[in-house]
Amino acid sequence: MTLRIGIEINYTEVQNREDNVRLAREAEDLGYDAIWCSEVYTYDAFTTLTHLACNTSTLKVGTNIAQLYARTPSLLATTSASLDQISGGRFILGIGASGPQVIEGWHGVAYDRPVTRTREIIEICRLIWSGERLNYAGQVYDLTKHPKMKILNSGHRSDIPIFVASLGPKNVEMSAELADGWLPYPYSTARGPEVFGPSLEAGLAKRSPDLPPLRLAPFTFVGDEQHGYDAARMVLALYIGGMGSREQNFYNRLAQRYGFVEEARLIQDLYLGGDKAAAMAAVPETLIDEVSIIGDEARMKDRLQAFEAAGATDLVVAFMAPDAGSRSQMMTALARANG
Repeated sequence: MTLRIGIEINYTEVQNREDNVRLAREAEDLGYDAIWCSEVYTYDAFTTLTHLACNTSTLKVGTNIAQLYARTPSLLATTSASLDQISGGRFILGIGASGPQVIEGWHGVAYDRPVTRTREIIEICRLIWSGERLNYAGQVYDLTKHPKMKILNSGHRSDIPIFVASLGPKNVEMSAELADGWLPYPYSTARGPEVFGPSLEAGLAKRSPDLPPLRLAPFTFVGDEQHGYDAARMVLALYIGGMGSREQNFYNRLAQRYGFVEEARLIQDLYLGGDKAAAMAAVPETLIDEVSIIGDEARMKDRLQAFEAAGATDLVVAFMAPDAGSRSQMMTALARANG
């Protein structure tokens, strides 16, 4: 099977509008499946993806991820419907609960009931896209007081794909039950199936037969040996060490679940202590190899096969390249390796 591969725009580069258009068009010409854009505390993803949708014709456009706590479910549903209509049915709604650092520190709202909230948002979005009247009673959202409203517009799909970024056992289980796709990061090809398997199996056991098969779309880095390892160390140190507090860091917990217990604790101690260079140096090369695609074209092919063997149907990749020319070479090599 050839994996469906999408390209992630670096969230620090979304303002480079014309460069991102060139990236999207190049990806489209090379046969990539999608281009993805995230929201952290930067420009919103939907505006960027609308621009790219208007400058491409076949490439899917997806949010990886759109912030849940920053929007009501109805606004998220109607924004998604708008972009799906504009793109001619090429939109993928990628969502995730993020974490307290972003939700409370940036959006200023309480980080509460993330799994229940995500479930209800999925159900409300699908109800709105169906064109039915909105009459929904949930634990987080109660939309029963005026149950006569329904979306006024047409032109969008009723089955816009929803992918969920999740890592915790209960959230992964919910994703496998309800979502069209799952967006894990970092996903170890050696340890991911064992770590996530029980949650995925529990969710799939409850999955409606009306839903399509769950797509597994890990996020990963692509780079050459000269730049790839250093770039991966930088990002993994940030996530394992500093993406969250000492008490609540989902990525640190996952690294420990992968078996890197002492290493994860050390990375966090160093990062939070201000020694980011030492934190980067403490990232195990074994972990980098298991969650990334680094090397020449033959190595790319091996790693693609490893992701497929570990259950992936899709990938979302970020190219760790020093310049546009190097990025183009990597894009071409990866497309060939996936052929």
